[in-house]
Amino acid sequence: MDRAISHDRREETIEAKARWFQSLPIARRMELLCQFTDLILTVHPEIVEQKNAQPIAGRVCVLSEA
Repeated sequence: MDRAISHDRREETIEAKARWFQSLPIARRMELLCQFTDLILTVHPEIVEQKNAQPIAGRVCVLSEA
């Protein structure tokens, strides 16, 4: 993996973000999950009250290793 620092948003692809996330230890991934969950609940506490949510067919994003 290239360790150079870049400030170009075009280099922030979903694949690059997935590779970065996969490079983290599982404990760090879980910490981030908890932090993101706390952030979402802080900004939108009513999100847990949504009822009758329906899945949307065909809206699954599958990532694969390059």
